[in-house]
Amino acid sequence: MAGNDDVDLPDLSQDAPEQGTAALLTGEAVADADVKHSAQDLEAVFDVPVTVSAVLGKSAMEVSQLLKLGKGTIVELDRKVGEAIDIYVNDRLVARGEVVLVEDRLGVTMTEIIKAGQN
Repeated sequence: MAGNDDVDLPDLSQDAPEQGTAALLTGEAVADADVKHSAQDLEAVFDVPVTVSAVLGKSAMEVSQLLKLGKGTIVELDRKVGEAIDIYVNDRLVARGEVVLVEDRLGVTMTEIIKAGQN
């Protein structure tokens, strides 16, 4: 509410004491202001596609080194074994997690959710 000083308050005037004071005492004014949200409120965005990436680590190299890569080449990453991996949604870091094996496929389990502005 930065820059907005307009706040709706119940009428506490002497002309209508039963409305304003009663609403404050019974909590009706607060109940009307409380808006409850549910998963159905987000239904409009359920079909929006997003890109999810699990980054095991990063490495920097020159183009000449990149051209020499072949099958079986090992590329050293900036992470240690067992260290958490980064999980990005649309190129934004949202969580950290661990690699898990699910039947014959690799998966990721989230161990930490990253809040906005936290890295």
